[in-house]
Amino acid sequence: MWKILALFYVSLICLGLSVSPVDAYGRRQLRFNSNGRFKILQVSDMHYGFGKETQCSNVTPEELPYCSDLNTTSFIQRTIASEKPDLIVFSGDNVNGMCESGDAAKTMNMAFAPAIEAKIPWVAILGNHDQESDMTRETMMKHIVKMPYTLSEVNPFGSGIFPIDGFGNYNLQIEGPFGSPLFFKSLLNVYMLDGGDYVKLDGFAFNYDWVKSSQVNWYEHASKWLEMEYKRWPFPQNSTAPGLVYVHIPVPEFKQFSEPRQMTGVRQEQTCSAPINSGLFTKLVERGEVKGVFSGHDHVNDFCATLNGVNLCYAGGSGYHGYGKTGWARRVRVVEAQLEKTKYGRWGAVDKITTWKRLDDKNHSLIDTQLLWSKNTTLDANYRFKCNKIKQH
Repeated sequence: MWKILALFYVSLICLGLSVSPVDAYGRRQLRFNSNGRFKILQVSDMHYGFGKETQCSNVTPEELPYCSDLNTTSFIQRTIASEKPDLIVFSGDNVNGMCESGDAAKTMNMAFAPAIEAKIPWVAILGNHDQESDMTRETMMKHIVKMPYTLSEVNPFGSGIFPIDGFGNYNLQIEGPFGSPLFFKSLLNVYMLDGGDYVKLDGFAFNYDWVKSSQVNWYEHASKWLEMEYKRWPFPQNSTAPGLVYVHIPVPEFKQFSEPRQMTGVRQEQTCSAPINSGLFTKLVERGEVKGVFSGHDHVNDFCATLNGVNLCYAGGSGYHGYGKTGWARRVRVVEAQLEKTKYGRWGAVDKITTWKRLDDKNHSLIDTQLLWSKNTTLDANYRFKCNKIKQH
């Protein structure tokens, strides 16, 4: 019997190796590398404009005459060279919008150029400003999905039959490395969500949009299907693969953190989330697989904080055309997942997920390294009690 299983395993590996890893657009299946690692670079709020003709915001008087969108491009290129990510996530407000540009396609081509030039797989979602030009959210995503090396999708397969709100809702499956028994299993699931732009509701200070019920339902169904695949033969797993969510506008639960002791990083402005809580975070907690929600939108917040086992993390603003804070460096967030070694010396499931930030300062500083999740740690037991302390009636 073991010979049959061994032959089947070798056949699977050979089949995987025989498939072309790159298609006509430069797209390839994402998987952990030979060192059992997968690294994601999150770039948020570039607010790209006209390139070298665009003026910077919130920089020193000495920097202003020489500062433009090219500073943003240089920062991203510099970070790609240092971090060598396996995937780049552009998490919204990629272009400035605000009726500034009459050629959003040209602006997007410039904004995403560092990822394309580096030939690194990348994805994008939209923020609240992206569509404020000559393209709708739908046409922007349709332009993005045709660009080289992107894995972006307009919406998930089957969305024409089961409609889903927004444009840019999709899932990425990060499979095991070559030679691993888990070569064909998704060991890390990344969910991209369109958080929308604005809604008309009277009586609210910030009328930002929210993730709709159809999107929450799609996430739930996708999550359950991926869990089923993870636990089925061959090489069934007895747990659930961890997941990450990227959405531009932060969910309202980000508002719960204000004290420095609660977070790694800083809060320097209020959380500008939707006035309606659509229940996305509650669903993430119920499912239990997602270990982090990563957002942008509020440029000078860059903290991570944990609520009910889910890390809520800001990226911080990366773009020089968008607002910032003078003297506070533009920044990006990096997330890395590391696999465990099995008792047979092969790569197994995800062991831990860590994060840190890169700054566009003189030293290209790496700061705030922290452990987001580990397979071998458990949450504090918030709901334990001792029976002898309960009063009897």
